[in-house]
Amino acid sequence: MAALAPRIGGIYVDCTFGRGGHTRELLSRVGATGRVLALDRDPQAVAVGQAIAMTDTRLTMERSAFSELSRVTKAAGVFGQVDGVLLDLGVSSPQLADPRRGFGFSTNGPLDMRMDPDQGESASAWLRRASERQITAVLWEYGEERFARRIARAIVKARAETPLDTTGRLAEVVAKAVPAWPRDRHPATRTFQAVRIFINAELDELKAALVQAPEVLAGRGRLVVISFHSLEDRIVKRFFRDASRSQLSAAPRNRCSPQPPCLTRLGKLVRPSVREVASNPRARSARLRAVEKCA
Repeated sequence: MAALAPRIGGIYVDCTFGRGGHTRELLSRVGATGRVLALDRDPQAVAVGQAIAMTDTRLTMERSAFSELSRVTKAAGVFGQVDGVLLDLGVSSPQLADPRRGFGFSTNGPLDMRMDPDQGESASAWLRRASERQITAVLWEYGEERFARRIARAIVKARAETPLDTTGRLAEVVAKAVPAWPRDRHPATRTFQAVRIFINAELDELKAALVQAPEVLAGRGRLVVISFHSLEDRIVKRFFRDASRSQLSAAPRNRCSPQPPCLTRLGKLVRPSVREVASNPRARSARLRAVEKCA
């Protein structure tokens, strides 16, 4: 909230509603004349948001990926007028806790992993048809898994015997294929992360939202991003760096070519405190970066 600096009468977009923690806080700060537009791909999250919107007309809840940020804000009549955009990336705690969604391996469930279970291909369907080479590439690129080739080989061998339709089965196969792993981390952690990011095209979604956000914002509007692993944070860091440099460049530009967004970085990278991590262990890898659009 300090990074977003919400004001009375402001317009804000929560691109990752989840269960509405950020949205509720924004509603408590924008006053009677403020407005919050919330997005989420998950139908369970959308149902929670719609229930809030039924009693609070300041909230508009949309079932949408955040790569549709420009379209949704145009439809809502707030394009170019938004005072703050928030992206809280990755999977939510309710999604991890629900074994039916297939995001985690602490309890056994169907291997789905889709943010929107009504769209696209499930993780189990993809693992049934993907080649060993394709699986290796995904595990290496999106999970930075050093045993990617070994795991991919084990997956292809295992699926020939029994379909990989559950989270428990995939976790078991990966655990047997990995020769060593950190004591405080499950051996399938990187594999599940990589497959989830690939299935949901999460990095492409992020890149699309970052490009659109500056156009959606009003002058002095702020963009705040919370990421949870190095791949996401690297994309955000580079985008913010390049956009903040654009205002310093004196090179002449073709008037017909699009101008790069002009953003000013706000402070340094923010990490969770020791106290926060102690009370919420899932916050340990969170990284917050913020920028403000030039007037």
